[in-house]
Order: sequence, then C-alpha cells, then structure tokens
Amino acid sequence: MTSLGATRYGGNWSRYRERKAVELEVAEHDLALAEKRVAEVNRKTQLAAERKDRRDAAGARKGARGVMPRILAGARKNAAEASGGDGVRLAEQKEQALAMAATARTRIETLQNLPLVLTPTGLAASRTVLTLDSVTAGYEVGHPILRDLSFTIVGPERVALVGPNGSGKTTLVRLIAGQMRPAQGSVSVGVDFALLDQHVGIFDPDVSILDNFMRLNPGSSENACRASLAGFLFRADAALQIVGTLSGGQMLRAGLACVLDGPRPPSLLILDEPTNHLDIDSVYAIEAGLAAYDGALLIISHDEAFLTNVGISRRLELAGESS
Repeated sequence: MTSLGATRYGGNWSRYRERKAVELEVAEHDLALAEKRVAEVNRKTQLAAERKDRRDAAGARKGARGVMPRILAGARKNAAEASGGDGVRLAEQKEQALAMAATARTRIETLQNLPLVLTPTGLAASRTVLTLDSVTAGYEVGHPILRDLSFTIVGPERVALVGPNGSGKTTLVRLIAGQMRPAQGSVSVGVDFALLDQHVGIFDPDVSILDNFMRLNPGSSENACRASLAGFLFRADAALQIVGTLSGGQMLRAGLACVLDGPRPPSLLILDEPTNHLDIDSVYAIEAGLAAYDGALLIISHDEAFLTNVGISRRLELAGESS
C-alpha cells in the first residue's frame, strides 16, 4: 500500500523489488518526457513573445511617422489577433505539460524514498580500522571457537561476517567490542565504533526515542534530533514513542538514527543480524541509512539481498572449530 492506493504483486520479495525498480524507471522516464515538454513550450512562448515585441516596436515607429498604409495596419491587426490566439494555445499547452510533470514527479516521490544525508565520519581510505592478529578464543579452556584468526579492515570497507551457526560470529563481535578477551593473539580497534545488536542495548527502554537521541547526542537541538529521526521514518509524534514499546525493526531504525545521524558518527559500525524480523519500511530505511554512511561496516547477516544492497565489498567466512 502507498499513497496511490493498494497494488497486488505476485512472487517473492526479490521479484517485488525488481518490479518496483521497473516502476520507478518508468516513472522517471515519464518525468523526463514531461519536463522536456515543459521546456519546449517555454521556448515557444519566449519566441512568440520576442516576435510580438519586434512587431509592436516596428508598428509603433511607422505609426509615429504616419507612413503606415491602412491596408497594412489592418494586416497587422489581424496578425496581432492571430498571435493572441497562439498565446492562448501556448498557455494551455504549458498548463498541460506542467500537470503531466507534477503527476510524474508525484509517482517518483511515492516510489522512491528521499536519500539521506548524514554527517561524514572523516574516515581516511588508508586508516587501519580493525586488526586481529592470530586470535584464538572460546568459552571453555581447550575448546576454542576461533583459532589463529587474523584479518584487517582498512578505510571504509564493508565486510560481511558469514558462517554457519556456532562458527564464532557472535564471539568475534564480542571480542571486537571488548566484551571478552582472546585466549591468544590480539584485537586492536583503531577508531571509534558502535555495535548494534538485535536488542539495541544503547537505549533506555523507559523513555522516548527523542529523549534517547538527545541523551546519546548531547548538544544536539530538538529540531536537529527530530530531523534526523524523520529520515528514519520517525516523523512528528512517532519520535515520542517509548522505546520499550517498539518492534524489533523500529528499534533498529531508531538505533541507526541515533548512532549514524548524530554530530559525531562512529567510523566503524558493527551490526548483528540487522534484518531479522524487519518490516518492508524498516528494510528500506536501514538500507538508505547504510548507503549514506561513509564509515566502515562489519555486518553479520544471512540476508544476501540485504548484503548486496548495502554494498558489501568482501566477506570473512568462519567455519568454526572442526571436531
């Protein structure tokens, strides 16, 4: 359902996204044609006005000298009347062209979310963001989940952390976040970072989204906070919802708004299964937010379409400890 009404789509989610993309392309094509028509009518109107000005000026000069024959004066009168009729027709054509352009533009605004503009992180392409050197870690002595793991993230890389359940993805995130220490090796995070897990633990669940935003981003005005939340679909009174009443998708959207659109966004964002239990609007908003983010990403996800849409540049695959 959109502001244009309800439409039924067959097929799965991927087919739906493909169909919506085709509809957007058609709407953009129609808008381009309508705007071309407006420009053409404007050009014709300008030429007609210039011709009329030249005729009027010439007639005024001849009339002042008293040299215009009666028959010529009559012809000029007829031409002026014809020109007036052309002007009316051009005005009607312009009105029609503007109406076509407005209709096409409305279709595009309905189909396509406005792009977000976030505060830049300033992360340099050569900056070492994260380094793991020969890391071995687990929860029981002698039974490591991760063994001798080394990898590095440099600059605004977008890395997908993939592997079967039990392969150590969550353990690795806990190591990076400093929530546990490796049995061997070292973990070094060279930039400020934020971790958003499925519970979005940065929030106070007893206060509103807006209050949480202002607490996490001290110094931001209420207007700035509301503008940021609106970009993640929390418009007007929706920003006053108590966090503890939000769905999982709403909570993640609110978390991304608070983390990414504050005055000092982190240079590294870690997401743990961000698309679990998300509604369609939340998926779109989260993809838009991550597309506008210029920092480094480390994402745990099994959602291949989501990883593609947020521009993952490489993958770190964990196989787990073999028996």
